[in-house]
Amino acid sequence: MTTDPAPQTIDAFIERLGERADSLPKRLKQCADYIAANPDRVAVSTVAELAAGADVQPSAFMRFCQEMGFSGFSQMQKLFRTDFSQKWPDYGTRLAKLREHGGETPSALLAEFVEVGRASLENLMSSIDPAALEKAVETLAKARTIHLVGFRRAFPVTSYLAYALEKMQVPSVLHTGIGNIRFDHTIQKGDAVLAVTFAPYSEQTLEIAEAAQRQGADLIAITDLVTSPLVRMGATSLLVVELDVGDFRALSASFALAIALAVSVGARREKA
Repeated sequence: MTTDPAPQTIDAFIERLGERADSLPKRLKQCADYIAANPDRVAVSTVAELAAGADVQPSAFMRFCQEMGFSGFSQMQKLFRTDFSQKWPDYGTRLAKLREHGGETPSALLAEFVEVGRASLENLMSSIDPAALEKAVETLAKARTIHLVGFRRAFPVTSYLAYALEKMQVPSVLHTGIGNIRFDHTIQKGDAVLAVTFAPYSEQTLEIAEAAQRQGADLIAITDLVTSPLVRMGATSLLVVELDVGDFRALSASFALAIALAVSVGARREKA
């Protein structure tokens, strides 16, 4: 159990979570991943509810709180209630009402996706570190070539970035994986790799990111959690948490971040 004092702000809590996630035992790591993905639920949930969400026993969740420097769950929850309530909307209540009154009609599903998209966009303003965003734009603008890497659910994001950068005549390479053809060897020192992956993380994306670092390229990440492997690699990380409807997640916030990045990089290069 840690002897460090309890974090005084949510930002300090998230920083400590990212630093310690790798060294935690399996059950406590499950708690860390769940909190990183669902920070808004801490303020309004019981220990039993959070433990069920993380698929651990309540006793394990209590040990996690102590590992993070708190005397117990009530102290950690107090921090979230006082510091976090203004940053994250209570979207769970809104979605419950939509499901209750709308049924499973196409119109009701559309309303749910619109609602989670709106909430994801609002959350984006809290999850993105302005300093990291500025550093990402500066790094990408100076890069000789930008390599765009993202598979499965992340592929639409990198595809859109490739389209936008091409329109602004910014040199870029879209790594598609089609035909199992790899372009890792084209990444060189002076290039930048923009890797996009969300839990469960794409092994192919992580392999290319590791290769890029070995070859001396800069690494920028669009990912979801402070416990993401890309964050642990030391990438300049832009965190995006997309809310879901059932098991389906839209990409509203990811696309908003992507277009902001592309336009900012294009403008910065033109100015330079």
